Parts: sequence; structure tokens; C-alpha cells
Amino acid sequence: QVQFVESGGGLVQPGGSLRLSCAASGSMFSIYDMGWYRQAPGKQRELVARISSGYGTYYADSVKGRFTISRDNIKNTVYLQINSLKPEDTAVYYCNRVPYYEGSWGQGTQVTVSS
Repeated sequence: QVQFVESGGGLVQPGGSLRLSCAASGSMFSIYDMGWYRQAPGKQRELVARISSGYGTYYADSVKGRFTISRDNIKNTVYLQINSLKPEDTAVYYCNRVPYYEGSWGQGTQVTVSS
């Protein structure tokens, strides 16, 4: 069973940038489609970016042009570069397979956008 550990969140001002990282344990990472999800207070968890095993990418409309997902299969790590942050991007960010595996959710990393 693959486990994920997210890092890189923080408090940033609107317009700022962050780079989130997600380290995966276990083998077979390279064959999974991977995604970054986020959950804002009082809202359901949503998929915001996805990268396939073949490096194809997908972005939710709300983040398109500002978020960039990438992966390093040697390091078993998936990244999320977040630019032009907005207050509505405030959430806990998680990574997981796509479709997600319920038993693999990590602790997430908090992103707070505020002036």
C-alpha cells in the first residue's frame, strides 16, 4: 500500500507562489496516475491537478494557468507549483492516486493565502 507525505505549504500573500511536494513510499509509483487534491474549510475535497503515468496533465478550471503539476519517478515524488495565489486557494492540499485510494491519504499540507 502506497503512502504519501505532503510538504511545502505555508502562509503567503495574494499573488505569491509555493511549491508543494509529495513523497510516495512503496514501489509501482511510476505506473500510477497521480493527483493533487485540496479541501477548503466547509467544502468537499476536490481534484485540482492530475498527471498520468505518461506525463499527461489535467487542471481544474479554477487553477488552470496558475498551477503546474510534475513528477519525478526516480524520487517517487510529485510536485505542485502554485503561482498567483488567491485567497480562495486557501485549503489543505493532499496528493493521492487518481482515482484516489482511501487508505493512502496523508496529513496534507496547509496553504493559507492572506494579506
